[in-house]
Amino acid sequence: MSHSVELDHVGVTFGTTRAVDDVSFTVEGGEFFSILGPSGCGKTTLLRVIAGFLNPTEGRILIGEKDMTPLGPNQRPTAMIFQSLALFPLMPVWENIAFGLEARGVSKAERRKKANDLLKLIALDGFGDRMPGELSGGQRQRVAIARALAVEPQVLLLDEPLSALDLKLRQHMRAELRALQKRTGVTFIYITHDQSEALAMSDRVAVMSAGVVQQVGAPRELYDNPATPFVATFVGETNALSCTVKGIDKGIATVETAHGTLTGRAGDGLSGGATAKLYVRPEALKPRGGANRLAATIERIDFEGAFALAHGVAEDGTPLVASIASTELASAPAIGEKSGFGFESTNAVVLPDV
Repeated sequence: MSHSVELDHVGVTFGTTRAVDDVSFTVEGGEFFSILGPSGCGKTTLLRVIAGFLNPTEGRILIGEKDMTPLGPNQRPTAMIFQSLALFPLMPVWENIAFGLEARGVSKAERRKKANDLLKLIALDGFGDRMPGELSGGQRQRVAIARALAVEPQVLLLDEPLSALDLKLRQHMRAELRALQKRTGVTFIYITHDQSEALAMSDRVAVMSAGVVQQVGAPRELYDNPATPFVATFVGETNALSCTVKGIDKGIATVETAHGTLTGRAGDGLSGGATAKLYVRPEALKPRGGANRLAATIERIDFEGAFALAHGVAEDGTPLVASIASTELASAPAIGEKSGFGFESTNAVVLPDV
């Protein structure tokens, strides 16, 4: 059985630096949970606190509803995979996998059997006698995961393990990690600064900024209903328009902007007369249709394969980006052309400008 992990008002201070500030959330047992944020936001510090490598300045860590705060890493039902992987280069693969079992006094025959079982699980059956240097980056990644799973942790902690891989291999490993987590049922807590990784793999995501958890939710919830300006701009591409709230009716805010009067869904904490920002995703902007209209002069079009991004600038200097399907590029506005884009009120959100 996998365990839940609860952070109860956790704070970490280094000297005068507040690295983690009053963080509380619960990771359910068997969940793939990601902590997403830019470098220096405190996410790795939080992972080290969960693992027991670092003591919190205040707050508690509960794993399986038991307080782990006073316990060290070797006393917690966790295993951690570091960014560097830290495989032993002079040990064959099977011994790398079984290293933690040897430290627990497990016999060589049992260690080899366990290593072989895990090699089958990670689709590297027959690779046990190879050396780490003979494996590809993705294969070494899987060996590091198998080594962590060998000690049968209830919670697996992963600190940006895919960051050193190339794009194609990262995308492949995302799918493998997700599938492996579902097969084993182990609780995964995954640290990343890559929003696409977090959105693609996770059951839920905590978005962090400057030591503070801004929002916790399912990937689609974070993308469609950001709770703060940071989440709106960090999770996915977006257009941000400065505005003043004129009124709110049935959850729809009417705002005044440099582009005229526009409408969008009203976020939490919004009130009439407040300074705010309207956020609308590039894919929500359409050359034709939409209750709200924006005009921009197209400066460039970036072809991305299945779609293209049309980058423009409005008369007041506001940059705007619209996503255009490749099948519609023939009718797309030309570079240098002034074009109008529309969006529906339900596809935009208005948040207080803080």
